[in-house]
Amino acid sequence: MSSSFGARRGARHRPGAGHSTPAEGNGAGRDVDVALDPPADPESVARKIALDLLSAAPRTRMQLADAMARRLVPDDVATQVLDRFTEVGLIDDVAFAEAWVTSRQSGRGLAPRALANELRKRGVADPVIADAVAAVPRDDVESAARTLVRRRANATIGLPTQARVRRLSGMLARKGYSGDIAIRAVRDVLAEEQIDVAGELGNELAEHIAADDL
Repeated sequence: MSSSFGARRGARHRPGAGHSTPAEGNGAGRDVDVALDPPADPESVARKIALDLLSAAPRTRMQLADAMARRLVPDDVATQVLDRFTEVGLIDDVAFAEAWVTSRQSGRGLAPRALANELRKRGVADPVIADAVAAVPRDDVESAARTLVRRRANATIGLPTQARVRRLSGMLARKGYSGDIAIRAVRDVLAEEQIDVAGELGNELAEHIAADDL
C-alpha cells in the first residue's frame, strides 16, 4: 500500500514521467537554450576588452586594436570604440611612451635605441617615439651605461683587456647603446681598476671593438 501511494505521489510531482522533458534526457534542451541566446553586441565586446586590458596596465591603441581583432570585433566597431576611448583620455600613446621610457631607462638601463624599438613594436608612432626618447638627458644615458658596466665588470676579471672590452661593450650594444657611449663607459669603469684601455689597446683599436660589437 505505501509503495503504491509513493508511486502515485511521485507521479503527481513528476508530470510527463517516462518522457524526456527539455531539461532532461540527452541535453538537447540545453543546446537549444544556448542557441537561442542573443549574440553579443560587438560594441559591448570591444568596450569590455579595452576596459579589462586597461585595468591591468596601460596599453597603446594598437595593442587594444589587436586584442579586439583576435576576438573578431569588426574593424569599424573597434575604430569607433578606440576613438571614443582616446577622446576621453583612456588611450594616450604619448603618455604611454613617456612613462615607458622613464620606467625602462631608469629600471633596466635601456638606451634610447632599445626604448624606441620596444615602443615601435607596441604601435607607437615614430614622431611620438622620437619626442619620448629625446627627453632622456644624455648624462642620464651615459650614467646608466656606466652602471651597467660596473654590474658586469667583476664577472670579466681575469680576462685579457681586449676580451673584457668586447664583452662589456657587447652587453651595452644589446641594450641599445651607441658605440661612442659604450666605449666611454667601458673605459671609465676599467679606469677605476687602474686599467688604461686606450694605453693597452690604442684608441683606434678600442673604437674598432666598440663599432664591431655595436
